[in-house]
Amino acid sequence: MSNESVNGRKYETTIQMIRHEVFQQVATMAMEGTLQEHREFIPTVVFQGNKARFRCCVYKERAVAAERVRLACGEEPESGVAYAAGEAGGVPGVPDPLVRVIAIACDECPVDRFTVTGACRGCITHRCVEACPVDAIAQINRFAYINQEKCIECGRCHQVCPYGAITDMQRPCIKACPVKAIRYGEDKIAVIDPNKCVSCGHCAVSCPFGAISDISYIPHAVELLKPKDGTVHAVLAPSVASQIPGITIGQVHHALKKLGFAAVHEAALGADMILDHEAKELAEKLKEGSFLTNSCCPAFVSLIEKHFPTLKENVSTSVSPMVAVGRYVKKLHPGVKTVFIGPCYAKKVEIGLPKSSDYIDLALTFEEILAMFDAAGIQLSECPDEPLQQASPFSRRFARCGGVSEAIAQALKEAGVQVELKPVQVDGLDACIKALRQAKVGRPPGNFIEGMACAGGCVGGPASLNHNRKARQIIDTYSEETKAKTIAEALSAIENC
Repeated sequence: MSNESVNGRKYETTIQMIRHEVFQQVATMAMEGTLQEHREFIPTVVFQGNKARFRCCVYKERAVAAERVRLACGEEPESGVAYAAGEAGGVPGVPDPLVRVIAIACDECPVDRFTVTGACRGCITHRCVEACPVDAIAQINRFAYINQEKCIECGRCHQVCPYGAITDMQRPCIKACPVKAIRYGEDKIAVIDPNKCVSCGHCAVSCPFGAISDISYIPHAVELLKPKDGTVHAVLAPSVASQIPGITIGQVHHALKKLGFAAVHEAALGADMILDHEAKELAEKLKEGSFLTNSCCPAFVSLIEKHFPTLKENVSTSVSPMVAVGRYVKKLHPGVKTVFIGPCYAKKVEIGLPKSSDYIDLALTFEEILAMFDAAGIQLSECPDEPLQQASPFSRRFARCGGVSEAIAQALKEAGVQVELKPVQVDGLDACIKALRQAKVGRPPGNFIEGMACAGGCVGGPASLNHNRKARQIIDTYSEETKAKTIAEALSAIENC
């Protein structure tokens, strides 16, 4: 389903549209200085009249919208948080994943994963009964019956039924989470375990009722920008190139400055800054007979730290491109604030880590910044194209799967380091987990593992506006538009500014 926005933009889902409407109202009131006084009216503004648009009644729609308002303001939902009892204050040593369940929006999806349907023929081979290791299946009146209290959800009955009569119905959020960070409580409401969650955001994208969302800091961003005193700089992810059809990065650059940012920097420049270190670090690992992984995807790094801790020594010690640019900007302009803008939930967690917190002050998503543009009345299509300081084509390709490996190969070449690079690119958490399992037992699939938590890389992030099938091609085209054709040329241009 797609719908037209006030700017004529089509949304990928109804949930994306509702999120935008709430974000825009929060941003508008924050800019007008009326948010605290009038925020309670936002649900009624978004869901007007007495007729429900999507749920059972308009009152539930407004109740859910009220929770979205709280999340958009950086607050916890009143109807329930992501954690189980006793965990609400966070877990010592474990970063808050900043992903929440809106309990009132959760539809309490069926929790019985395997169910016998009417397609059961009551056959005499009883393969399902024989396959069950816990005797949870019986034949009642010739037909199979699953005792859900005994069922351990191994799936063997589903696999052996010749008629496909046993369905496998997982909750969308649980199915989307390969790290098993989501479960359900006694009330059947989804619960997120912060000890396991890597903040990839896949559960939020997969939930058909929009019951899972990230915490936003739109009012905080508005307050930072209000003085318009030239002290706030934006760090823009290269994946923005694939976000809004017909809109150039130069137009986004101009719009951000119109919004109040003193300057806009390509996050890709940070990749150019760290590639030499990462390439030499890889060479050292290879001399030791080991392997290296990238450190630019915070969800992938979190996956290693929480689920494959024995591999932490194999993660590159390089900071992410976002942090590298933030560090560069703050060194050049002491006292300024930096705001990262991208498609990622996990970046909001990364900026709170010790290695990042001094360099990036706030992280916004593409969804949130678009809402701020609309709230400020900024029409992207009417903005002139204002070129950004240009990174190398290799660093711009960090936005899509395979780009990091290509950049490492180029960095090794430019540094004159002779090694046999055997990179492997894995995108999506399932593929990442498979590669890390191999590495854990001493059989890494390559000597450089490029892991991206999202399918396709950053362009497939949970807060992407447009999961375009041509995203890879768009990023490659954008990468070739830069004047700097090597990493060294991009760095030289920075030094000469």
